Amino acid sequence: MAAEQRLTARQGDKLDQLLWREAGLGPGEITRVLDANPGLADLGTILPLGTVVIVPATATQEGNANRVLPLVQLWS
Repeated sequence: MAAEQRLTARQGDKLDQLLWREAGLGPGEITRVLDANPGLADLGTILPLGTVVIVPATATQEGNANRVLPLVQLWS
């Protein structure tokens, strides 16, 4: 099982933006992250600079480490 991650918000970060940039997580993970961080939702839409967000470990994170994303080709 993968270890939990600790992410630190930059100036102007929203939770979904932070999760995507630092952990590659989509909107489906927001509820799980909010559950692991009591009071995080009370901070507002834009996280204060330096806010530490804990991303709890899951068994599926281990499988995602070897996941291959499909190639998207814009021009042929």
